[in-house]
Amino acid sequence: MIGIVKKFILPTNSKISKNVIRLAFPVIISNLSRVLMSVVDVAMVGRLGVAALAATGMGVMLFWGALSFVIGIRTATQTLASRRLGQKKFNECGTALHNGLVMALLYGLPVSWAGFKLAEKVVPFFLSESESLSLCINYTSIIYISLIFSSVSFVLQGFFTGIEKTKTHMNVSITSNIVNVYLNAGLIYGSSGVDSFFTAKGLGFISGLWTWYDFPALGVRGAAIATLIASIWMLFHYMYYLFSVEARVKYKTLTPTIDLAMMKRQLKLAIPQSTQEVAITVGWSIYYKIMGMIGLLELATTELIFTIMHASFMPALGVGQACATLVGKHMGEENIEKAEISIWESVRWAEIIMGTMGLVFILLPEFILSFFTNNPEVIHLGVFGLRILGLLQFIDAIGFTLWFALSGAGNTFFPAVVESALVWLLLLPASYITGIILGYGFYGPWLVFPVYLIIFSLVLYIKIRKGDWKDIKV
Repeated sequence: MIGIVKKFILPTNSKISKNVIRLAFPVIISNLSRVLMSVVDVAMVGRLGVAALAATGMGVMLFWGALSFVIGIRTATQTLASRRLGQKKFNECGTALHNGLVMALLYGLPVSWAGFKLAEKVVPFFLSESESLSLCINYTSIIYISLIFSSVSFVLQGFFTGIEKTKTHMNVSITSNIVNVYLNAGLIYGSSGVDSFFTAKGLGFISGLWTWYDFPALGVRGAAIATLIASIWMLFHYMYYLFSVEARVKYKTLTPTIDLAMMKRQLKLAIPQSTQEVAITVGWSIYYKIMGMIGLLELATTELIFTIMHASFMPALGVGQACATLVGKHMGEENIEKAEISIWESVRWAEIIMGTMGLVFILLPEFILSFFTNNPEVIHLGVFGLRILGLLQFIDAIGFTLWFALSGAGNTFFPAVVESALVWLLLLPASYITGIILGYGFYGPWLVFPVYLIIFSLVLYIKIRKGDWKDIKV
């Protein structure tokens, strides 16, 4: 038993373990800042009532349903950049960036416009309650404008992560999140309302940051406007780093280079994952719809728990992205042993991070939920879901990291098929049957959720052990 614990805590390769943390730490800090932004967003909107919480949660899900397609483009850019970094073909890292930017623009521009124009027709399919419906339409139509800026920023993030410049991502994320939180507070509550919000939490001195200007209270719409402005800030901040001497000279970031052959390889990597991300996000929107059919209270509670869940794996996301970069780099160097060690060191760190968060969810669910809402019914339901989530952190850490490992190696198709199949053929039908047909309500879908995650993690573990990813060329 002691040997197992020792093996779990101590690294098998200290140098690679340090490399994982060296690359992951800036991403972890940036993701923690994003978590703080999300926490403050939900805490602020949650005080507007259950309808506002349900409306923004659904709006964010619909937005991510479209934006998630760009995750595949980002991953493809990161994979090519890290592989070329290992091969010391530095100018081709820049080419991977330029290819990715073209793809992001071709996708982002029409989708951003369509989301803005069609929100009024799309949202009613997912929400039927009149108050939350109107709020969600307002929120979704505005936030979709930011999709084009976020799409380009995703590709820039993939490039800088691929060339091991994760501090750039950290700096950009922290500043843009500060902008978002600052504008959120003022635009949601207005200059007078924000004072009472922070005073009630014993932080009245902070409200002075908004007294210099008379912010109107825009509620849910204000949250969307704040996100839009912050996404514009993020894009221009990323672009600033493209003008650095190293970026201009070593990676040729300002020299337009489009390689159609490389772009085809990027598309081959991007399309399976992009399709998966859209399918998964739309699937979760249907999951939300099922919860909405059970009741508005159950929907709001689920959205709140999922916000907390995203917060829990954001630090581990940094480990996953570091894993993908190191796997790609070491495969470019043709050092498969180091690539494999990087995977298991990353899993170990993800277990430590997510496992710690899981224990907090299990032991302190009421305390965590009370930060977001004072509704006793939401807290009562949320305790059950949050404890389930806490137990699953140890399982999710494995599947989460191995998903990144396969992506970094260039296998985006297999995890895409597995996760999409599990969501649409298992999670959604079983949630509908248990929650609505069998009458278990809120608890039914949350009892199905562990089955989905366990199978997903197990299948990816078997795939990594099989080892066929070691022969992939990109």
